This record gives sequence, structure tokens and C-alpha cells, in this order.
Amino acid sequence: MTWTSEEVLPGEVLAAVMQAMDRTPKMHEGNMSHDVLGGAYEYLLKRFSDGSGTRAGQFFTLREVVELLVEILDPKGHESVYDPTCGSGGILIASANLLKAHGGRGYTLKLYGQEAVPDTAGVARMNLFMHNLTQFQVEVGDTLKDPRFKKPDGSVAQFDVIVANPPYSLKWKPWTNDPRALGAPQSSADWAFVQHMIASMDSKKGRAGAVLPHGVLFRGGQEAAIRQRVLDDDLLEAVIGLPANLFYSTSIPTAILVFRAIGTKADERQKGVLFIDASKRFTKAKNRNVLAEADIADVVTAYHSNFDSDGNPVDPDGDGGLAARFVPATETAANGYDLNIGRYIKQAAAEQEDLGTLIEAYNIARAERQKTEQRMLAVLAATGIKGFDE
Repeated sequence: MTWTSEEVLPGEVLAAVMQAMDRTPKMHEGNMSHDVLGGAYEYLLKRFSDGSGTRAGQFFTLREVVELLVEILDPKGHESVYDPTCGSGGILIASANLLKAHGGRGYTLKLYGQEAVPDTAGVARMNLFMHNLTQFQVEVGDTLKDPRFKKPDGSVAQFDVIVANPPYSLKWKPWTNDPRALGAPQSSADWAFVQHMIASMDSKKGRAGAVLPHGVLFRGGQEAAIRQRVLDDDLLEAVIGLPANLFYSTSIPTAILVFRAIGTKADERQKGVLFIDASKRFTKAKNRNVLAEADIADVVTAYHSNFDSDGNPVDPDGDGGLAARFVPATETAANGYDLNIGRYIKQAAAEQEDLGTLIEAYNIARAERQKTEQRMLAVLAATGIKGFDE
């Protein structure tokens, strides 16, 4: 808002706004809790997100998805929480709120965030202040090119909990010689953000959760090589399939990937990956699908379930329960390190035939076909055989 522009905001309108605000009781700690102030601020952010469509995805992650992420990662008092693509800071705030809801002291968390857009980083700082959270540090910069949180030796800093909803399939300049890299670089930054998060996990109790498009589960080439390294090192704990059309910025289905530092998985989760299919658990709203509290609770219950020797839940909770299976590392290796949920949960196979995933798979196959055709035509041309359509 250009406050001094008469064309944008006429003087009489500005005067009326000031008079209305003057009649409003002063809002301060003495007459209004930070829960109310912070809630009002988040309400305004959400209203802006609802009205601005895809633009909102750059700074606002849906509260129900944030709640699910934080419930799974379960931050404890005095731990550090880091969001490398923090947007307006909603995930950091949710971490403190959850700890408080569970009887802990949310303000004891040490909160860290990095955001590429300066204005959005400013929104995050205001958001944290409005929620009376003071132990935070929000830095501005490109996390992949210039991670701002580092140790004295120059390596990336490590945290207890890392959680992020990074921009999907972002085009970036791949690393040439970066210690965060677990495999070859790739054209899409999805796995680059994951590699950064893995490098940022504390070696004793670090855990990370990221919301990503389904393509990260099955795309080939360089991403497959990174996936193999992550699985061979037993870093991936769980893959949770979410419904399509949850987000403002995209209608494609997404998945939560949960990681644990090497050797820190529970004994029963070693050498394998837990798959949970929550793709059909949603309520239709006006513009998008919504995860209800019961859906979030069911995913968390499935995540904490015990599994028998065949990988099936020991205590499935009836027809309303989510399909879940613990898959041994030998099986994912036999499938070429493909993590497509439909490979491991049979009822998910038909359900995952959604338009977004099919289009993405088609585009990948089409690009590969075009490259193969170009190589074929070049070979034929070299031998003097011509006449094919280019």
C-alpha cells in the first residue's frame, strides 16, 4: 500500500480508517493474549492466501499439513527446530504451539528459518513476534546456494528437527562440489532440498520431514541415484501419501517424507521404510481438499503402529483405518529403489492413477522418447540414411 498516494487511498478514506482504529480498544499484553494476537495475524494471512490463489504457496503452508508434519516429528522442550524454506514462519510457530498443547513450554524451542524473499522473511519475523516467540533467528538467502546457518568450520549447522515445504520442481543451478550432495546433481531442486535437510540433521537425534511431489518417489536418472544412496544409508523412515488438491499452489498429490539420522531409527524400523496411504482421506471444501482433525490423528496413529513380520499393522483399526505397510530394504532394492506407494500398498495402486501423477509420468516418458529419437536420427544421418521427419 502506497499510503501517500491519493489515487490509491483518498484522504477521506485514510481519515476514516484512522478514526475507526482510534475507537478500537488498544491491543496489548494487558488486555489481549498473544494467542489471540497471533491467531488474528494467521487468520489474515490465510484470508490473503484464500484470495490470492497460487501466489500464496510461496509463503503459506496449510495449517493441517503443518500440524501433521509437526505431530510426526514431535519437537521436545529446548530442542532446535529449523525450516530451510520458512515462508511466513507457520511451521516454526506450529512447533511451539504443539509443544504447548502437549503440556510443554513452547517458548523454550530454539527456532531457525531461512527464506529467499526478503519481504516474506519480514512477515515471518512479525508472525513469530505476534505469537510471543523470541528465541528465533530468520535469515534471508537462497538455502541451496547460500545456507546462512553454519558451524565455525563452514559446514552447515545441525538441528534436532528440520521441517519444510520447499518449492516444487524448482529449476536451479546444481552443485558442482558441495559436501551436502549424496549423489549426482539434477535439474529439479526437490532432492537438493532433501539433501540439505539430511546434512542439517543432528547426528544423535536429528529427524526431518518434507512435503514433496510424488515425482521424487519414482523419477529416474540422477534422482534415482540419490534415492538409492538415501535408502542404502537407511535414512528414510516413512513415506506418507497425501490427497490431491490440498495446496493453493498446485493440485497434484503430494507426499510427506520422514528422515532420521543414520543409526537413530527405532530397532523395529531399521532397514526398511514405512508406507502410509492417506490419499483418500480428505473433506471437499470450496476451492481445495482439506485434512480433517480425524484424518491427521489416523495418520499419526498409523505412523506409530507396530508391524508384523510381513509388514502389516499388528492392530489395524478396522475399515476406517489407513492402509499402511512396513517394507524391508530388500524389497525396495529389488524394485530398483522406486518408492511409488502403489508398488507397496496394493489398494493405493489404482487410487494413485490421478491426473497430476499421470501427466508428470507422461512428460518424463515423452522427454526420454524425444532424446532417444534424436540419438537415433543422428546415427541414421551419420550413415547417410535420411528422409525421416525431424
